[in-house]
Amino acid sequence: MRLTSLELRIPPPAIGLLIAGAMWAISLVTPVIDVSLVVRAAAAIALALLGGGISFAGVSACRRAQTTVNPMKPQTSSSLVSGGIYAVTRNPMYLGLSCILLGWSVFLASVWTLPGPAAFVMYMTRFQIVPEERVLLSLFGANYTAYTAKVRRWL
Repeated sequence: MRLTSLELRIPPPAIGLLIAGAMWAISLVTPVIDVSLVVRAAAAIALALLGGGISFAGVSACRRAQTTVNPMKPQTSSSLVSGGIYAVTRNPMYLGLSCILLGWSVFLASVWTLPGPAAFVMYMTRFQIVPEERVLLSLFGANYTAYTAKVRRWL
């Protein structure tokens, strides 16, 4: 199985931080929506807590199954995790990071930052998730195929 130059190369949290930084820079030079800081902060905190909870549930499920959570080495997966949060989404850790980025966008209050979470989803799908799926299919075969037929990639 051959990987392209960016596949599985950059850790997902690093991608999230890069996009969050770009969103912040964009917010400095674009108009902001006139919404109180309290409302923005409350919504951002709620989304961040939701995202953190989803990510934590994904990590916990992998730990319980005694399999890797290292996104750079999916070939070291020792079991197919399909219960808990993985019965709802195949990528809870990435979904959680997306929610956190959405919360950051809300906090920044610039509509120009909204493409940030979408860019994260697109990048992760192409350069992280699709390559992971190829590896998991090679490791778990028909069980993985059945799982992907039941559970969506994101939501």
